[in-house]
Amino acid sequence: MNSQNNELIPDSIILGERNYAHALDLVIQHANNTLMIFDQDLKLGDYASISRYENLKHFLSKNALSQLTMVVHDSNYLVNFCPRLFSLLETYGHKMTVYVTNDAAKVAKDCFIVADGQHYIRRVHVDHARFKYALNDIETASSLMMRFNELLDETTTTVSPTQLGL
Repeated sequence: MNSQNNELIPDSIILGERNYAHALDLVIQHANNTLMIFDQDLKLGDYASISRYENLKHFLSKNALSQLTMVVHDSNYLVNFCPRLFSLLETYGHKMTVYVTNDAAKVAKDCFIVADGQHYIRRVHVDHARFKYALNDIETASSLMMRFNELLDETTTTVSPTQLGL
């Protein structure tokens, strides 16, 4: 795909930060029950934006059983620069959990989201805006879910919406 073209073609390598943010929205909008997000620190992908907040809020509020699980290497950006996203943790703490990885998992340098075990987006490397997304690809989404669970096993703490951690 030509990086100047804003068209997002599923199941192909796509370039660009704007395209990446738009594809994140597409995958999140397809989620009904579960969202698994792995990211280095949430600095890329417009996580501090109103649109990302609105999409995640809509996901959390449209289904009583929806579950958002995030795994990050560093939660500083979330806590200090994403007030809207952090407010979702305060409001939907019963449906949303943010885990922080231990040092052993910090070798993972990609980022990905899996929605409902069938839709996904995967950024090849955090330093490069090259990614692939697909809808209704259960096989690839399943392998990313296994990877997510491995990363989840390498977490040591959760991000708490209260200062005391309660």
